[in-house]
Amino acid sequence: MPGEMDEIVAEFLVESYESLDRLDRDLLALERDPGSRDVLASIFRTMHTIKGTCGFLGFLKLERIAHSAESLLAGVRDGSLAITPQTAGALLATGDVLRLILRQIEVSGTDGDDDHDALVAELERLRMAPENVNPTTTTAAEATPQPAAPTRGARPRSALTDTTVRVDVGLLDRLMTLVGELVLARNHLVELAADRPEPSLASATQSVDHITAELQESVMKTRLQPIRTAWSTFPRVVRDLAVALDKRARLETVGDDTELDRSIIEAIKDPLTHIVRNAVDHGIEEPELRIAAGKPAEGVVSVRAYHEGGQVTIEVSDDGAGIELGAVRAKAVELASMTPEQATRMSEPDVVDLLFVPGFSTADQVTTVSGRGVGMDVVRTNIERIGGSIDVSSRSGEGTTFKIRIPLTLAIIPVLIATAADERFAIPQANLLELVGIVPGSIETLHDVPVFRLRDRLLPVVSLARELHLDDGVEESLAGRFLIVLQADDRRYGLVVDGLSDPSEIVVKPLGSHLNGLEVFAGATILGDGHVGLILDVVGLADRAGVAGAVHERTLDLERHDEGPHDRRALLVFAGPGGGRMAVPLELVDRLEEFPRAVVEGSGFAEAVPYGDRILPLLPVNDLLDERRREPRRAGEDMPAELQVLVHRRGDDLVGLVVGRIIDIVEQPPELHAASRPGVSGTMFVQGRITEIIDLPALLEAREDRRRLDVSGAAS
Repeated sequence: MPGEMDEIVAEFLVESYESLDRLDRDLLALERDPGSRDVLASIFRTMHTIKGTCGFLGFLKLERIAHSAESLLAGVRDGSLAITPQTAGALLATGDVLRLILRQIEVSGTDGDDDHDALVAELERLRMAPENVNPTTTTAAEATPQPAAPTRGARPRSALTDTTVRVDVGLLDRLMTLVGELVLARNHLVELAADRPEPSLASATQSVDHITAELQESVMKTRLQPIRTAWSTFPRVVRDLAVALDKRARLETVGDDTELDRSIIEAIKDPLTHIVRNAVDHGIEEPELRIAAGKPAEGVVSVRAYHEGGQVTIEVSDDGAGIELGAVRAKAVELASMTPEQATRMSEPDVVDLLFVPGFSTADQVTTVSGRGVGMDVVRTNIERIGGSIDVSSRSGEGTTFKIRIPLTLAIIPVLIATAADERFAIPQANLLELVGIVPGSIETLHDVPVFRLRDRLLPVVSLARELHLDDGVEESLAGRFLIVLQADDRRYGLVVDGLSDPSEIVVKPLGSHLNGLEVFAGATILGDGHVGLILDVVGLADRAGVAGAVHERTLDLERHDEGPHDRRALLVFAGPGGGRMAVPLELVDRLEEFPRAVVEGSGFAEAVPYGDRILPLLPVNDLLDERRREPRRAGEDMPAELQVLVHRRGDDLVGLVVGRIIDIVEQPPELHAASRPGVSGTMFVQGRITEIIDLPALLEAREDRRRLDVSGAAS
């Protein structure tokens, strides 16, 4: 086909080629054993499938031939015709002609100009002939024009079948399991190499690491499926439900080709179906109400999927009436879960969150569609079980949007290894926001709840050792430990741990059925040293610690009321290699990394380090700036032995900005003074020190301009 072949047609061609190969084998078997009903049924199903699909796709010539062959087979099946050499020959010749037409479709997109009337006439003649056909009757091979009936030795080959192979799903799962074991072995090897400074071992480990990463990515791609397989039934669901409710609605989808792991697609089918049904039932209004509100009589339910930040985001929205917050508050009071005063004081997000409470429903009566209060709580539970989250936003009279974020795969995930009371636990990076060192006095108490003030925001603090009963009830100072800021649904909290290890990728192993009641653990893994590590369930840990309880909610409410309106900007403050204070806006920093100087290698005109499955170019910040001083200034900053790097993302590329020492993250109003040199947005006082605010995009663009000039100068 010219250009990109339509995916449906491509699948039809692959399946049809395979079916015709099976047809040849079955016909030969039927010729040897004419009484085999199973073989005859297989032949009939093959021809019937080809006829039905090509008719749907509009290949009428192909359908005409397949229909004639199917009619002949129907006579054989009901016993009115017998399998004779002439009948078998005609059906085999039919398979050859069908292959020719399939090849024509593959090349040109059409089923050709030849109607193959002679073959159709022969099939019809055999169907109408008496049971004992004259052996001298002209065969299909003779009746069919010579160019259209190739010999079996010259059967045309298909480019599709040459590049496509069908693999059993069980084999793919087995490959994924083996790759997972290889990742564990890789992690063990990396940990061993880190303790043995042998260059040959380090080089071999780096090669194994790189090859394992590529193999892992390739095998994971074999398990990916387009997300449209999860919502292929939704148009029918919307249509049938709209008819049952006397409404008019249609479904629109965007991002059908967004790919997800097969296991993830299976896990989200039911939650998505429930949300779509709710959109039609609760969201879309009756046609007369929509017309009165100035809307089209037909409502629209939109499902959109896209990649975002290493995850897949699915949005299900409708243009209906939106969530009636007053009705939700009234229902909460009716169920005696709160007083009218408490319901009135609730914020809009808190009111919407009531929809996920088990047993909560705003429907006036129980129907086959809704009203039992069973559904949205199960939706959230199922989505969170696979490491996802769900948010709801609604505008009265305009509609409601459900935003679901889910991981690409469940098999291998990036984590941060944390230590509590000499035990190690894995924390999924999808839930991790930032890491903070705890200093004396940074943990405060509000309403008997420990909180941490992070850039003028209060976070409830949870001690991992205490929640898991690993501290023996002994009160110890938190100073010198680490606070991991986590996101659990719409809640943020700080998790206190004793120590941290480097981020790594782990293979998720499910817990046994006898451990299903442990809400704080999402699974287990084998760590690099061969020991078992438990994977924390961030949401379950928050629930167990009572982060969603009334006390913590009051703490967060105080935080919201005390903040007030302000215009502040988060800055990452660092010392340049020369000692001067600098800062960049935090939104420009993708990650913070440390690299041993020994791993830095030359790459072209710059230095670089291996970074996952890619190469990260390193750019010292002082090389990008115009340094006017003859001697670098020193401000008492102790420079670390390892390179400290700010990883910045430019489109799909990453670049590492080498700084002297990372100092802090601050948030304050952007009161800039005049810039001191090119590449600097301005200067401002940060923590009592004059600090240059780096214009990182402008610096990198200027560097690219200089490189282009150098290349053009060298070429001339």
